[in-house]
Amino acid sequence: MNRLLPLLFLWGLVACKKDKTDKDLVFFAGEIVNPSSQHVVLYKNNEVVDSAALDPNNRFAFKLKNIDEGLYHFNHAPQYQYVYLEKGDSVLIRLNATPSYFDESLVFSGSNEEVNNFMIEMFLTYEDEDPLVRSFYSLPPADFSKKIDSLKEMKLAELKTLTVNNANLTDKAMAMAKAAVLYNSYLYKEKYPFYHKKYTGENTLHNLSDDFYDYRKTLDLNNEELSYFRPYYDFLKFHFGNLSYMACHKECATEEGAETTTLTRLHHNKHKLSIIDSIVVEEKLRNNLFRNIAMDYLLKEHEASESCRDFIREFEELCTNPAYVTEINDLYGNIKSLQAENTLPELTVQCVQGIPKTLSELAKDRKTVFYFWTADRKRHFRNATNRINKLEQEYPDIQFIGINLKTGNDEWQKLMAEKNMNTKNQYWASDFEMAQKKLIVDNLNKCILAKDAKVVNGFSNIYQPVAIE
Repeated sequence: MNRLLPLLFLWGLVACKKDKTDKDLVFFAGEIVNPSSQHVVLYKNNEVVDSAALDPNNRFAFKLKNIDEGLYHFNHAPQYQYVYLEKGDSVLIRLNATPSYFDESLVFSGSNEEVNNFMIEMFLTYEDEDPLVRSFYSLPPADFSKKIDSLKEMKLAELKTLTVNNANLTDKAMAMAKAAVLYNSYLYKEKYPFYHKKYTGENTLHNLSDDFYDYRKTLDLNNEELSYFRPYYDFLKFHFGNLSYMACHKECATEEGAETTTLTRLHHNKHKLSIIDSIVVEEKLRNNLFRNIAMDYLLKEHEASESCRDFIREFEELCTNPAYVTEINDLYGNIKSLQAENTLPELTVQCVQGIPKTLSELAKDRKTVFYFWTADRKRHFRNATNRINKLEQEYPDIQFIGINLKTGNDEWQKLMAEKNMNTKNQYWASDFEMAQKKLIVDNLNKCILAKDAKVVNGFSNIYQPVAIE
């Protein structure tokens, strides 16, 4: 109950300010404990609706007129979550922005609090049950389906209870809540044949009965309202990857047979583009999926090759979003800049004293390994620190420089002090998005090997041998 007292107090302030005669007006407000930035930014799809600064009490408020009803997301850098808004709503949130508490601490009150709290509960539930579901992948298909369907029905029963107890919820709100359940469940099914092969060690994909994918008969693959909803979008990515893989092995196989045919990454990803082009007609969704395939292909390829250029040309013919085309070409340009023998990318980071340094300055006349970490990935931070300590012992002639991403400066310095870290070779990227893009930090185990300010290997890994000649 004590946790709700600040919410109730804030709710009174918001309620008093609302003009009850304006049924189209929407208030979205709240309090952020331990803020990681000074603003909250509200998005509809991928477009900024408005931004609000935190006041001295770490509170913010939006007053919105004539909005489109539906799913929004709010960003408190570097993290975000969803909020469902309808005309006339007064929605209040309270959360702790400390990375490990952001999602767990988020509580909604006011209009549509039921559907918003249900969606965050589903988000956390699917995170928690992931290890359990992974243990199911080794089961035979029928047994796996029973387990997944049982988990789904438990969530739908909870949603039904919410519906019975809250008769004022609109059909649109309930459809959004239901989508949070169904598409996560469907995603497990799409993953099954590949994960089953991985966990059982079987040589081929397991044969599936005709009813394994029964849910596909009722899918809406052009739902504009769900285009930016993570459960739906993640499902579509894997669904089209699944369709493409199966179609390739059936239609593009050599005479030796589908299971013995090695399909090139270029061929498979061009096939995915083609399938989406033939099925998805909703423009924003099409473009988002095209962008995702292009990003995934280029990040895994890591080459400045004619194959990549060939793929990009096909992507450009299909994608109608100029910003996405520019983004993909920029990504390819950054990949090219990280090829061996190139000078390190122009990027400035800060030492603990706040002095800016470029990567080239840090790696001048030295063999250097740049590695990355962030405060909200505690297990990775611990494992990476242990790994780097070991590597420093093995390679005393190499300097290992840590670059922190997605962490506030104060929190970065506090964490290093708590862990008694040697700060001599620790640096902070103030513009973490720019750092991620220029250095292609697609996973935190990535590292960059350099010598005399030139790239030796722009796509290495801290768990691979360190080879700098």
